[in-house]
Amino acid sequence: MEFFNREEEINSILSLLEDEPDLIYFIYGPLNSGKTTLIKHIIENKLTDDYKVFYINFRTYLISEKREFIEAIFTTKKDNLFEKIKDKSEVLNLITKGAKILTGIPIPEIEFDKLFEEKINDAFQYLNDILLKVKENGKKPILILDEIQMIKDVVLNGQKYLLKELFQFLVSLTKEQHLCHVFCLSSDSLFIEYIYNTGELKDRADYILVDDFDKKTALRFIDFLSKNILNKKLSKDDKELIYSYVGGKPILIVKVIKKLRYNGLEEILDELLRDEMQKLKYFLEDVEEENKEFYNKVVDALRLFKEAYEVEDIKINKKIREFLVKKNILFLNPQKGILKPQSYLIWNAIKRAL
Repeated sequence: MEFFNREEEINSILSLLEDEPDLIYFIYGPLNSGKTTLIKHIIENKLTDDYKVFYINFRTYLISEKREFIEAIFTTKKDNLFEKIKDKSEVLNLITKGAKILTGIPIPEIEFDKLFEEKINDAFQYLNDILLKVKENGKKPILILDEIQMIKDVVLNGQKYLLKELFQFLVSLTKEQHLCHVFCLSSDSLFIEYIYNTGELKDRADYILVDDFDKKTALRFIDFLSKNILNKKLSKDDKELIYSYVGGKPILIVKVIKKLRYNGLEEILDELLRDEMQKLKYFLEDVEEENKEFYNKVVDALRLFKEAYEVEDIKINKKIREFLVKKNILFLNPQKGILKPQSYLIWNAIKRAL
């Protein structure tokens, strides 16, 4: 399907790529707002062959220890992506003449095995050397770390140093050497803030918000999808009804339009809302069973959203708001200090369930 909208974010990122690297950029936003779709669209369709992209998606790995973290970065152990890399000449061929986008860092298997005999910095030094080779061959390297929250377990399980060393290395690539553009993607804004503080990133990182569509864009998206999927145009009332249930969440709008091929609109929307209300009900039931006093505080916090879609973060106790953000009930915009439900659908469930 043709890519829709996001001109502002696309132009912002392309503008950054025209300058020399100097900051780490966190691309963040609510769940399923289109962060990965956006960055993939840019690297696949908007970049010239002057760039060499190293794209690493941590979601494809279970990462609970250092070795798994390193395996996620390098390509040697990845099935169906590359043949076994035997020597450095093959690595040089991949990074100079190979595809514009590599899903990891190529490394000979024998070199890969050595990484576990030394310090983590040896892995970073190898990566640094690869990026230098890319630049020497007239290419502009870009490193993309998607779903960065997937390394949270290894970081919080006694290896906090790994996070600091990783991001200090990324600072070296950007602010110090101006060698490589770095983008980190996540919907976990709490973990991003943890990274920012633990990695000592003050004045070394910036944020790019990829939010759900605003109402005007969401209605245009509904028109776009109904034309491409249903081969017809929906009425203004139908579009308004869809937005009132699911807001500007791209994935939910797509789900609704696809289901319209064989179901009625009100039936589809009511089913989505009932399902979300059941999830919220069971979530609150578990909280109440665990701790009645904590449950009451959670409910009081959620009641604030009965009359407003956005609430100032400090209006909710820090422990409660972090709990609700971690459970993907609420989304925190740390730059603005604003909390809101992860979707309009969750917002509607909150208003009805409480």
